[in-house]
Amino acid sequence: MKIRTSVVDVAEILPLRWSVLRPGLPVESAEFAEDGRPDTVHLAAYGPETAGVLACITLFPDPFPEPFAAEAPGEPGRAWRFRGMASDPSVRGRGYGAAVLDAASEVAAERGAGLLWCNGRTEARGFYERQKFAVVGEEFMIEGVGPHLVFARRTHLSG
Repeated sequence: MKIRTSVVDVAEILPLRWSVLRPGLPVESAEFAEDGRPDTVHLAAYGPETAGVLACITLFPDPFPEPFAAEAPGEPGRAWRFRGMASDPSVRGRGYGAAVLDAASEVAAERGAGLLWCNGRTEARGFYERQKFAVVGEEFMIEGVGPHLVFARRTHLSG
């Protein structure tokens, strides 16, 4: 099954981002300062039977955090960060999250990035490691959201 991904407007992915990442909080809590930047890209993944968004991600140029630069996989160079990655709980483990992450890596590489990174939830560590991301640094807390780790990988993967 081919999972279709597409660049979309933030309004298309906001409901999924909010329901998965900020349940019980106001919808505004799922809006990011980067959403309106002209260099920000929002991606959605769709299934063959539905037009609804089943996974989403938002990415933008953002330097890799200086304290971790020495630990980054390869040379950090120009980096792109992603936020707001979410997949509908009904399709977890079926490749939708991986599809938007692969599409994000392609977009970042096309725009000159050599490194893709995020502050990801600690509970998602297994997913990121299966996608060839490395943990960089120590766990930290984001108030109101929970424990996080910095994950990073090259945009172009070999093998």
